[in-house]
Amino acid sequence: MPNLTPTPHNAATPDMIAKTVLMPGDPLRAKFIAENFLTDAVCVNTVRNMLAYTGDYEGRRVTVMGGGMGMPSVGIYTYELFNFYGVEKIIRIGSAGTLNPRAGLRDVVIGVGASTDSNYAHQYGLPGTFAPIADFDLARAAAEAGERLGIKTVAGNILSSDVFYSDDKESLKKWQKMGILAVEMEAAALYMNAARADKRALCLLTISDSPDSGEALSAEERQNSFTDMMKLALELA
Repeated sequence: MPNLTPTPHNAATPDMIAKTVLMPGDPLRAKFIAENFLTDAVCVNTVRNMLAYTGDYEGRRVTVMGGGMGMPSVGIYTYELFNFYGVEKIIRIGSAGTLNPRAGLRDVVIGVGASTDSNYAHQYGLPGTFAPIADFDLARAAAEAGERLGIKTVAGNILSSDVFYSDDKESLKKWQKMGILAVEMEAAALYMNAARADKRALCLLTISDSPDSGEALSAEERQNSFTDMMKLALELA
């Protein structure tokens, strides 16, 4: 494949990006991780303010990069990382709303599968319905790391939705009846990009709110809970 880097969305060259990438949606969260968990971190991308940093975590080279909101955004960044930058695994770390009593506020959800209302898979021309799933070894390692660190994890199917403000006020209830744990907006595209590139991916989500009850973590509570998820993700790097 010809050298297609830097890209219109990423100013880094392949040598600047680690084989493992942690991907929060918010680029400022990537900055937080780099400043608080990595040593010798260097900012390698500022295009569109989608910050990326590469540094070391306990002797392992890691890149943290924002992915934005929604499947079109994360689809672009993860496609380029897998196909142009030689990245082998991407671990998304984000927030989600709970749809199931099994997943309470502050819990970390391991997205084993990612159901979706998106048409993202249409591009592959498949003669059926593709089921986006996480890499099993990463999911298992996340569950084991959670037990080791004392961080509660819940594993199962999540919903990657294209719509944040839905005109169908009953849409989430329809997904609830299928046992969906939580709703977010990116994992299905990440999992499909990983499958197509024969790479590895996992989505970890901190439950920050409940669409049903209206409960939500405060800003301080979110920060503390997200820090637990960051520690968990870094154990997989």
